[in-house]
Amino acid sequence: MSSTAVVRSLARDRPTWLIYFQLATFATYLYGLSAALPLLRIDQGVSQAVAGLHGTAMAVGGIIAGLFMPRVIAKVGRRRATWLGLATMTCGVLLVAATTALPVTLLGFGVASGGGSIALYIGMSVLSDHHGAAGPAAINEANAVAVTIGMGVSYLISALAPTPLGWRAGILVTPVATFLLLVLMGRVWVPSAAPSRGPDTLSPTPVPAKSRYDWRFHAACGVLFCLVAMEFLFNVWAAELLADQTGMSPATAATGLTAFTIGIAAGRFAAGRLALRVDPTRLLSGALLVTLAGWTVFWLGDRPLFCYAGLVLSGLGVAVQFPLGLSRVIASSGGRPDEASAAASIWASVAVGAGPFLLGALADGFGTHTAFLMVPVLIACAIAGIALSARQAGESRPPAM
Repeated sequence: MSSTAVVRSLARDRPTWLIYFQLATFATYLYGLSAALPLLRIDQGVSQAVAGLHGTAMAVGGIIAGLFMPRVIAKVGRRRATWLGLATMTCGVLLVAATTALPVTLLGFGVASGGGSIALYIGMSVLSDHHGAAGPAAINEANAVAVTIGMGVSYLISALAPTPLGWRAGILVTPVATFLLLVLMGRVWVPSAAPSRGPDTLSPTPVPAKSRYDWRFHAACGVLFCLVAMEFLFNVWAAELLADQTGMSPATAATGLTAFTIGIAAGRFAAGRLALRVDPTRLLSGALLVTLAGWTVFWLGDRPLFCYAGLVLSGLGVAVQFPLGLSRVIASSGGRPDEASAAASIWASVAVGAGPFLLGALADGFGTHTAFLMVPVLIACAIAGIALSARQAGESRPPAM
């Protein structure tokens, strides 16, 4: 699936900034709990595979969110559903902050993931509708803002870990940010495209409910699975591998996630402009090759400098993968962005759970270094899926008149 449409500008109105900040609040949860997981594992005294169950809990939460998201949107509208998601996400983070009891932290990760998924995917769907041809650029830029905030939270957790406050103080950024955003921008929303639909919804043109997705939609979902699994392998286990390879303490090695998010932030800000000018398929394929180069440097490195450089380069490649992967899913949905976002939540959530858990299990048996070979395998699968769908799309496209 390739798009050759080129746009030159992106309008950033107040509703756009609201969604940017909502996704940034989502990032405080995602990067906060990811940075905290190695420290939580130490507090709980569990194995890497057991710690990986937190990723599985996140997957379950995201799958449940994806299954119920269309119904929630139909009942309360996108606006209320987004705020409901953020509130649920906050409750999950508070559960993790409250205790080290494994059942409670697993529940907290799952609840936070479910609520966060609702806010994330509705927000991206709204951006895609609101900005039209510039939708991929808006989604990239929203993710750039989000990951910049996430980078700060991961660094904050690393800095607080050895202090009397501890790492749990760092994840409390999420409830604080949610409350402040609600107070300051709670009345802002995207204007409705169809006044008869009500003030809090922005619905796409109706499509017959029983129409079936074609194979390109499912292929795009499969590619998204690979992209999300790959990103979460870095999010959850890069700090562990950095500690193993360099001899850093777990608290210090948590800064590896900061290096990774620096690369993602830089890449997404740059990609916001590139997505307005470069064919998305070429941009995504090139990003996967950059990720492979960064992984190679990181995986072969045994000194902090080389490992950090590899993580930054990997982040540059990963930067556009989820935004463009999600844009491909929405674009192939036949005008059903809400349903596509729900499906994307399910596929991505399965990837969140399966990827880190499988790597954790492999790490227990073969070591984290060997287990990290999952990354190039996922890259190869994603490139194959993109190449196949792009070739088939080209073959099925009617000749230009």
